[in-house]
Amino acid sequence: MSDDERSSGPGRLLMGLTWVVLLLGLWLWARQVTDVRQGIPVTVTGDMAAAGRLPDAELPPAARPLGDALPQRIDIPALGVEAPVVPRGLDRQGAIDPPPFDRPGVVGWYAAGARPGAAGAALMVGHLDTENRPAVFYKLSTVRPGQTVRVVRDDRRVAEFTVDDVQVQDRDHFDARQAYGRHRPGRAELRLITCGGTFDRGSGSYTANVIVSAYLTGTGR
Repeated sequence: MSDDERSSGPGRLLMGLTWVVLLLGLWLWARQVTDVRQGIPVTVTGDMAAAGRLPDAELPPAARPLGDALPQRIDIPALGVEAPVVPRGLDRQGAIDPPPFDRPGVVGWYAAGARPGAAGAALMVGHLDTENRPAVFYKLSTVRPGQTVRVVRDDRRVAEFTVDDVQVQDRDHFDARQAYGRHRPGRAELRLITCGGTFDRGSGSYTANVIVSAYLTGTGR
């Protein structure tokens, strides 16, 4: 899509995800990098303004990881999100192949990685917007530590995660270990990623990524 086409029409939203920054992260993640340094939140405008860790948030203890099962749906009650999950692989450039743009309400799960609820860091990605409306992760940066993310699995169990960190990382200073490395050994963790910042027409991508980190704290049915 050309710049003229992308900007035509009043109120049209920009589309896309900053997939190029996932390349280094996946390489490090595949090597089981676990020495994570704390990233520095980047303040941006609009929907991204308040991302970060709340210093006084009281978080529950981690639950024992579950066995392997495939994710079917993700629910984020604070955002009103109830979205189907589809497995995704890598594209020809070695980045995660995102959900199709004509399915903006779908979340993609990197199927070669950890399964949500099992030990390790499971990775899910979703679009911020399309060319004319918000997509599934449009308000992802407004999630706060202590809030809940639920993943419905095909073993009829619901993996209940508690958010413990929200980062907005500039594309040029992307911390792959923070995004993909397990934050604490032995836990079942979850990463939710979408684009953020502003749209850079020169590179055809957004200037930042929103990274929500959560860990397993309970199960339901």
